[in-house]
Amino acid sequence: MKALFNILVFPGFLFASVAGMIAIYVDRKVSARVQWRKGPPLFQPVYDFVKLLGKEINVPAETSVITFLAAPFFALAAITLVSTIVWNNIIAPQSTFVGDLIVVVYLLAIPSIAVIVGGFASNNPIASIGASREMKLILSYEMPFILSILVPVIKAGSIRIGDIVNYQIVNGPLIGSAAGITAFISGILCVQAKLSMAPFDIPEAEQEIIAGPVLEYSGLPLGIFKLTKWMMLFVIPSFLVALFMPGATFIGNMLRYVLVLVIIILIKNTNPRIKIDQAVKFFWTWVTGIALLSIVLVLLGR
Repeated sequence: MKALFNILVFPGFLFASVAGMIAIYVDRKVSARVQWRKGPPLFQPVYDFVKLLGKEINVPAETSVITFLAAPFFALAAITLVSTIVWNNIIAPQSTFVGDLIVVVYLLAIPSIAVIVGGFASNNPIASIGASREMKLILSYEMPFILSILVPVIKAGSIRIGDIVNYQIVNGPLIGSAAGITAFISGILCVQAKLSMAPFDIPEAEQEIIAGPVLEYSGLPLGIFKLTKWMMLFVIPSFLVALFMPGATFIGNMLRYVLVLVIIILIKNTNPRIKIDQAVKFFWTWVTGIALLSIVLVLLGR
């Protein structure tokens, strides 16, 4: 019963969805202010989601109905589990289990894979272009993302998130070291791409390919994809908090999350979209180089 509560209510689905809606509201509001606009009302994400629930669900002709409709639900389930694991470890590090860090890394790849599967299943050339871009983006940022995660693993000597959190509570946040700050820089750039936010909003470039992989989606499935993306805006930065700057209290960790969210929003609003080949080159050279530097620094004890 407790496990079900953790997954469905706190710190799983309900907690992550509400926090994600607040996060996307903050993102839209700050972006609007930067562009000298008023921005949306507080409950706009709720209005958007409820409106999609009432829309008709259209399935493209000559496609696999099950694959097309199942993709967004797999994405939602994955990010819900990540929220449950990460925040359980942040709140109560003793709740960790062997290899939970590896599980989280695998689960974080599922939303992107679901977008790719849904895009190709749409049987739409524009959606296929978006899915192809998403696939290339994953291949470019996953390696430096994993390299960045290795730094707290090496420092704490464990692949348990709870052990990494405990180590930093006792010895101080890893971000205070040279290895930690370089790994965090590499990690947050990869997170920006995982969230498909500028300058890496290439798969869903509105001015080029409209909505990209989700072009053919409508109604509830589209609402699920949007909710998943909002939850990712809360859950993935929270994962960075757990790895590089965990605090001893829930409020302290939420404030640290807000700091990471502000950095993500600033990157989004100060950089233009780049091309997919530029993104691949950037991640395979500069970001991977920074991640490798952080590993060298942590091995040297810096």
